[in-house]
Amino acid sequence: MVNFKEEERLNTLNHSCAHVMAQAIKHLYPQAKFWVGPVVAEGFYYDVDLGEDVITDESIAAIEKEMKKVCKEGKKIYRREISKSEAMELFAGDEYKLDLIEDLEDGNITVYDQGDYTDLCRGPHVDNTKLCKNFKLVKHSGVYWKGDANNKVLQRVYGVCFPTPEELEEHIKLLEEAKERDHRKIGKDMQLFMVDDLIGRGLPMFLPRGYTIWQELENYIKEKERKLGYQHVMTPCVGTVNLYKTSGHWDHYKENMFPAMEMEGESFVLRPMNCPHHMMIYANKMHSYKDLPIRIGEIAHDFRFEASGTLKGIERGRHFCQNDAHLFVTPEQIADEVSKVVDLIFDVYKDFNITDYRCVLSLRDPADTKKYHQDDEMWNTAEDALRKVLKDLHIEFTEEIGEAAFYGPKLDVNVKPAVGNEYTLSTCQLDFCLPAKFELTYVDKDGEKKTPVVLHRAILGSLDRFMAYILEETKGNLPLWLAPSQVKILPVKNEDEELLAYAEEIRELLDRAGMRVELDARSEKLSYRLREAQIQKVPYILVLGNNERNDRTISYRLHGQQKTTTVSIDAFVEKLTNEIDNKLVAPVEEA
Repeated sequence: MVNFKEEERLNTLNHSCAHVMAQAIKHLYPQAKFWVGPVVAEGFYYDVDLGEDVITDESIAAIEKEMKKVCKEGKKIYRREISKSEAMELFAGDEYKLDLIEDLEDGNITVYDQGDYTDLCRGPHVDNTKLCKNFKLVKHSGVYWKGDANNKVLQRVYGVCFPTPEELEEHIKLLEEAKERDHRKIGKDMQLFMVDDLIGRGLPMFLPRGYTIWQELENYIKEKERKLGYQHVMTPCVGTVNLYKTSGHWDHYKENMFPAMEMEGESFVLRPMNCPHHMMIYANKMHSYKDLPIRIGEIAHDFRFEASGTLKGIERGRHFCQNDAHLFVTPEQIADEVSKVVDLIFDVYKDFNITDYRCVLSLRDPADTKKYHQDDEMWNTAEDALRKVLKDLHIEFTEEIGEAAFYGPKLDVNVKPAVGNEYTLSTCQLDFCLPAKFELTYVDKDGEKKTPVVLHRAILGSLDRFMAYILEETKGNLPLWLAPSQVKILPVKNEDEELLAYAEEIRELLDRAGMRVELDARSEKLSYRLREAQIQKVPYILVLGNNERNDRTISYRLHGQQKTTTVSIDAFVEKLTNEIDNKLVAPVEEA
């Protein structure tokens, strides 16, 4: 997917198209007032106040039709510089534009004219509205003015624009592909999770099928960690404000946290991350250098108050569960432990067939004195140490300034999904800062107290986001070991008692073998039950008739296929057991 914001030619074109859309909306809704219309990664949008009118799918079609007229007229687009007083007069009565003008300096205000429409804008724009003709409006939603829930709800319309119809057509195909891969759609079809405003935006609930996947992921990563010497703990979802003042999160991360709760003279907050709790677990007793490394892991519930506009199903919510761990090491152990973390990351990626990713060394921006803990010597030591480890491991990486955590540099592994822009899945952070803040120590071999170094690492990231990623990569066609329902049994004749008895026998047998199996003997037609099993993306669908009962065999279909394969009961159990135990990505076809 193209990033419209970063590509200059598309950025200018799409910003111009936002003005074309605003002009068309003004033709159809003379009372319309506009807030902002920026270019974002996925295209452009404009926030509009239509008074009592509401934008619908039908009105989107009407807006597109009017936009085509505007483009066909081919009006020249002119830039003008005006004074602040002229701008206030030009947009008198428009509280949204006046609010923007209020913050502008006199003498630096520009407007753009195109035919009968003038808009406040710094530009740049294309020369002619005709250049914006290859567009498509893709979605619309309601948003609070300035993102404040106390303000009026405006209507936001999104669109995309390309220089050629071929590029637009290709992008629309990608958008359709993205819809099919959207984990929110897949989650609804497969009955995996739900959200409800009565519970709260950004607070998803996992339904039985979805929680099955969640548990499988939890068991999977915990088993790997246990084999590597991790000790798992459970810590509370809240902490005192003083805990986060000690860690530094209160100063550097407070705006992303839920408000403090005052109880019995103490202030508590929902935790945004788990490192302060794990620091206190380490501090619970004295440690010798012989104890290190100590690896503390947790599947931890965290809460961050993400802006409503950024919420996206289970990929980005206000509650999520991190596959978190903190490794307490001596300086001499840094290289070996980072190497083991990297090995674990790539071992997991191999299991899930994740191949499109890149490694990033995320560094601080020394000029940003607000975001980062101020200690130049600490930062130089930490960044040099992590850079050296990555080079010694022969890991190819790029460096990005300003992407570090506030307490230390990190290795980010960014995945490139099948549709959409890349994002960080796994991370390993090197921290000299928090151990000192919490006064953590160990007794070295010389008998002196030393401060350990901490590695913060997340392999799956959050289980929620990882599940969203896997659902979108596979379109919900999960490997057998991860599928919420592995086998669905469909008797051909659901009124045949002998056939139903055989279907129940097979269900019990597969259940005893440890498989997640369902028997669908409802009075619906076989074609209906087959279609429902396909929508739920059950990997193996058993279609049992009298032939299978008489021969004591099983006939199965793989999800998405029409071909039916008949095998013995024992062969089927052996096949599925092998596929589950070896966590195969795809079933092995019969010879």
